[in-house]
Amino acid sequence: MAQDWTSFTLDIGVKSSLETIYNAWTKPSEIEKWFLKTCTYKNENENGTELDKNSNVELGCHYEWTWYLYDAVEKGKVTQTNGKDFFQFSFAGNCVVDIQLKTIGEYVLVTLTQHNIPTDEKSKFNIRIGCLKGWTFYLANLKSYYENNYDLRNKDTELKGLNN
Repeated sequence: MAQDWTSFTLDIGVKSSLETIYNAWTKPSEIEKWFLKTCTYKNENENGTELDKNSNVELGCHYEWTWYLYDAVEKGKVTQTNGKDFFQFSFAGNCVVDIQLKTIGEYVLVTLTQHNIPTDEKSKFNIRIGCLKGWTFYLANLKSYYENNYDLRNKDTELKGLNN
């Protein structure tokens, strides 16, 4: 079977509530605890008003994200959200990331799918392989933070370039 370079899916179980994990993805104050250094959402439906850090994002919000020890600024748009267990946003250019949540016993199954990945050689390496590596780490950090209140991210500038 040929390698599918256009998408990938990752799953992780987090011992938490559905509402807590949904908020972890959709509230700027929460996503900064385990994934981002800064998260700014602007609501294009309200003349670009910046969303309050403790509010859930809405359909059509545009974001600007930064990470610790990386100079890149990621910009994109929320393309779907249902307020409880599904969140979708553009990422890495024209790619799309789906976050599907499902309660299984004491856990929330987080299923992340990144799709619409271009198949040129640069995208195969930087997006398909690079994002897969990055999402794997950050999903582990989501679990670590919400189960143990421990952030695995490296924030020390002297250790720039290490897995983060």
